[in-house]
Amino acid sequence: MKVQGRHYTTIWVNEDGRSVDIIDQRWLPHEFRIVTLASLEDFATAIRDMWVRGAPLIGVTAAYGMAWQMTADPSDAALDEAWERLHETRPTAINLRWALDAMRGHLKALPEADRAEAAYARAREIAAEDIEINRAIGRNGLALIREAAARKKPGEPVNILTHCNAGWLATVDYGTATAPIYLAAEEGVPVHVYVDETRPRNQGAQLTAWELVGHGVPHTLIVDNAGGHLMQRGNIDMVIVGTDRTTANGDVCNKIGTYLKALAAADNGVPFYVALPSPTIDWTVSDGIREIPIEERAGDEVSLVWGRTADGAVTQVRTSPEGTPAGNPAFDVTPARLVTGLITERGVVAASREGLSGLYPERS
Repeated sequence: MKVQGRHYTTIWVNEDGRSVDIIDQRWLPHEFRIVTLASLEDFATAIRDMWVRGAPLIGVTAAYGMAWQMTADPSDAALDEAWERLHETRPTAINLRWALDAMRGHLKALPEADRAEAAYARAREIAAEDIEINRAIGRNGLALIREAAARKKPGEPVNILTHCNAGWLATVDYGTATAPIYLAAEEGVPVHVYVDETRPRNQGAQLTAWELVGHGVPHTLIVDNAGGHLMQRGNIDMVIVGTDRTTANGDVCNKIGTYLKALAAADNGVPFYVALPSPTIDWTVSDGIREIPIEERAGDEVSLVWGRTADGAVTQVRTSPEGTPAGNPAFDVTPARLVTGLITERGVVAASREGLSGLYPERS
């Protein structure tokens, strides 16, 4: 996607062939900053402290972190140490473990002398695969938007509600939930996006809205609790969200608040779709509510918010009384029964074991 007319991906290798640059998302939308990762600890910190976020991008960042470590020490011990260090940063997003397993499995079969070069080659492959997966998700989701547009009056936009940021900032490029939206806009299909602010870190307000401004997509920012009201009034044609982990039977783990949107959608007959890259499927898990670990993040993310003051300074302010504790579960699980369909790179399918197995028979 483009920033001020220039194409960017969210992560790339520098000319030295070793260090990696990322868009530091902590400062968006107020400042566009690029930071260089040049140690294993840099990569771990970037993932843990959400300089990068979104399941696909977390996985790609971890892959490059493994590659970096192989240039410093290509031994089996260093490879295992890097796997452990990076894996502990974010427990919920399955792409992280998927990428780390892919890297370790590939590299352990190689002589130590060949590992550094092979590691960067494999990490680049994972990044390129993510772009192609997201482009395919976009094409498959675009068909759903076209169908919705055909039911509207001429010129009326398809109103889409999304939650959190499942845009290009959460991936290497295109995004998952936003990919169909971007392709629709480029094709001239009228769309309008209702953007949940997505407390506590405001990824909708700060990231999704910033993306949509840059891409020229009409949108409206709403508070998290407004979605059900808009559905009741017939203002939402469909919901499209992303996912951090989806079980083999179609349960969806995504940013906290997704479950409530799914409940409201079911009550009002609004289609609820999940944009699902296949590396986000955890084939080892069948019951998302009981088996997926839910990350509990620091309470300060709830009590403190970042913003820009009238004088242009970017600062943090407290919204709750001193001494008030805050709980901060980062994700919730939406049962498969509430999901209208999963938009994958291979097509749109029912959120069920049968549906997923039909698309991915090699994994069933």
